[in-house]
Amino acid sequence: MTVSDENLARAAAAGDGAAFASLLDRHYDRLFAFCFRLTGSRGEAEDLTQDICAALPAKLQRYDAQARLTTWLYRVAVNAAHDRRRKHASYAKATTGWGDWERGRIAAAQNTNESLDWLHTAMRSLTPDLRDTLALVLDDMTHAQAAEVLGVSEGTISWRMSEVRKALRALRNQEDQT
Repeated sequence: MTVSDENLARAAAAGDGAAFASLLDRHYDRLFAFCFRLTGSRGEAEDLTQDICAALPAKLQRYDAQARLTTWLYRVAVNAAHDRRRKHASYAKATTGWGDWERGRIAAAQNTNESLDWLHTAMRSLTPDLRDTLALVLDDMTHAQAAEVLGVSEGTISWRMSEVRKALRALRNQEDQT
């Protein structure tokens, strides 16, 4: 005597492993073929079918036997395929542009590093007073704070920074000409 799909589904939902195995034996190939038609790819169909089979024990808890099991399985497969497509679309949308962004970030970091290397080298050519002033200002100190640290007036710091800009500009122009 053959047990109906609906009875096997109820037994599988109750935790009967043999009933679940029987359901898979009966419907796995049909489910895979349907997933293949939904995805158009053997690999995707295999993944989708495996995902459905893994989720099936929990889903069987909600199977109410108002529709034939095969109809219900098709609905589960369609929903799983839609979920998979949405997940892939969301992932693709979220990752679009990341490669370009990362290349831009690396280029910007490289430019920043090159600029900092140039600045550190150029600072060696400054007088000690100008170098000390620049170091403090580069460390995000205000002119007033730098003046306090160096024991000079705020106006002196502003003048020194003006001199630093002139000296660095002259050094850059000299390098560009050679």
